[in-house]
Amino acid sequence: MADRVTVIGWDGSPLTAAARSALAAATLVAGAGHHLALPEIPPTAERVRLGSVDLAARRIAGHRGTAVVLADGDPGFFGIVRTLRAPEHGLEVEVVPAVSSVAAAFARAGMPWDDARVVVAHSRTLRRAVNVCRAHPKVAVLTSPGAGPAELALLLEGVHRTFVICEELGTDREQVTVLTSDKAADHVWRDPNVVISIGGAGPTEGPGWLLGADPGPVRGWGLAPHAYGGALGTGEGTALRTEQLARLGPRTGDLVWDIGCGAGALSVEAARFGAAVIAVDADPAACARTEAAARHFGVQLQTVTGRAPHVLERLPEPDVVRIGGGGPETVAACVDRRPERITTHAATRDQAEATTAVLAAGGYTTECVLLQTVDLDPATWTERERATVFLLSGRRPAPAP
Repeated sequence: MADRVTVIGWDGSPLTAAARSALAAATLVAGAGHHLALPEIPPTAERVRLGSVDLAARRIAGHRGTAVVLADGDPGFFGIVRTLRAPEHGLEVEVVPAVSSVAAAFARAGMPWDDARVVVAHSRTLRRAVNVCRAHPKVAVLTSPGAGPAELALLLEGVHRTFVICEELGTDREQVTVLTSDKAADHVWRDPNVVISIGGAGPTEGPGWLLGADPGPVRGWGLAPHAYGGALGTGEGTALRTEQLARLGPRTGDLVWDIGCGAGALSVEAARFGAAVIAVDADPAACARTEAAARHFGVQLQTVTGRAPHVLERLPEPDVVRIGGGGPETVAACVDRRPERITTHAATRDQAEATTAVLAAGGYTTECVLLQTVDLDPATWTERERATVFLLSGRRPAPAP
């Protein structure tokens, strides 16, 4: 194993005294091509070009001597330090940090970034990164080849954002471009680059106390109807909505379809969990109420006016789906898109059986619960209102290991 491993961050500025000292003693230096061209690298040092980080880590682990790894920006922030310290490599490292590419990008834009979400986009996480851009007003995206500004823009179709695209930060070829997201797919962008996605209404800015989005002033879930401006539809009752949210489990990086969104109660609460939401309703007034509720709670969502199941054909792939109306035909259309979880409700046993059959035929593990709620007047303990509904849900089995 290497006697000593130092990871040096480089942001284009002159190396610090600590970095120069570590390089001067190095017998092996690993980095990208532009790192290995730095004049401070000893001519006798073995040079390893970083392609596969795991392969380089094994090479370093087997080296007898002093190793240095060069990386862009802060190597401890979504960087190589995590890989080198992984148990399979067993490397203890010293880190000489530099300004991260995210901090540099926001500096070029002249914006604070303590309230931003930061995501990494590559082939496996691109869709989830896009969902974060849908759900949050300020997001920094660390891109990769094939998952860059153009791909982000194409998957954001229907959602307006402003992109600040920072190419090759810290080099002589650095360039910062500001444009709307719908124009980003018309250009070819140089790697590496960072995209800042900005847009939509968010919580009122104030003194920050927490990295990322502030949780906001509203406490609790399954809020009462008055929180959404008055009476809600049959499928939006507090108890039913709470049980549906528990089964869907919306989270940051997910895309939620809320079909038959009504007043937007479930849409808004899913968005408050950090998920991206597309709220669908055939009634334009329902979409308007949902948008008003989103503004009131300071969350992002997209509304689509149209009748299911036909309107669903042009929507991006969902992770979880709540169906507030549409019957077995709409359930079948959602099953065809293979979300992880689907939840809906029925007023009668016959409807519940028909819906459960559709979910089971699609390969989903099904659950049916009969919910009965009784609203009592606590002053007199008399019944004010009673509601009974079948709660139906399906979970797609996890793939075999």
